Amino acid sequence: MRYEGVIYRPPSEAGSLLIQATIGCPHNQCTFCAIYKRTKFRIRPVEEIKEDLLAARNYYGEGVRSIFFPDGNTIAMKTDDLCRVLDCARELFPYVERITVYGSAKFIVRKTPLEMRRLREAGLNRIHVGMESGDDTILAEIRKGATAEEMVVAGLMVKEAGMELSEYVLMGIGGPGRSREHALASAEVLNAIDPHFIRIRTFIPRPGSPLFEKCQRGEFQLVSPHGILNEIRLMIENLKVNSQVFSDHVSNYWDISGKLPEERELMLQEIDMALDIPEALLEKARHGGI
Repeated sequence: MRYEGVIYRPPSEAGSLLIQATIGCPHNQCTFCAIYKRTKFRIRPVEEIKEDLLAARNYYGEGVRSIFFPDGNTIAMKTDDLCRVLDCARELFPYVERITVYGSAKFIVRKTPLEMRRLREAGLNRIHVGMESGDDTILAEIRKGATAEEMVVAGLMVKEAGMELSEYVLMGIGGPGRSREHALASAEVLNAIDPHFIRIRTFIPRPGSPLFEKCQRGEFQLVSPHGILNEIRLMIENLKVNSQVFSDHVSNYWDISGKLPEERELMLQEIDMALDIPEALLEKARHGGI
């Protein structure tokens, strides 16, 4: 198995076999992201990917149950090529239960519903989508490459193809000035999609990203810990979905997870409890100080 650069995967794919299908990200313009800024995007040849799948089968055996294909936007592969990779994965690993990729709305909407169904039939059954925000002003500012409407269209395409959908929301990405708009617009987009999973992340400026430079120059103000919690609270209050919410990332100040709508009140109580904790302690806890 061959890997180029640092490999990133969602926390939920910690137990998955990682086979690199693409290198970098074809969009690579998001101002908050520094992961692929120095990496030129390319798609690995199908035969190379299949060789790595065979090497993994020879090393791990047939018992692999989940596979994740990095890098940042593997859904951008030609449908025929990705189907060939998926067919190979299922042939080599007959017990595999889940095959997943990252896929942004910008590239999902370029496929047809038929292509999405073909991918599902070939074995792709979950896509991780970085929605970040439902607010068009914020989406334009962070150069996400898709509008709120396109986020909805892409999300529904994934679901209608029969795949599971994880949508990621980046709290604090609009700064204090658009915190309310971010929370309410994100809830509105999520309500229109009703994804299987909503995954909460908190914006942390990363060196090498344009937004980090803006923070350094004082042109972007971070949302305070309590501000982040209130942003999450407002979003959850306005969600009308049947989704599992996860706060499964070290960027977050507090673990706010639960099933909506059944556990909404418990989640809000958890947030209120966190809001009683001084912000300095929340910051310290996030950085492993307590």
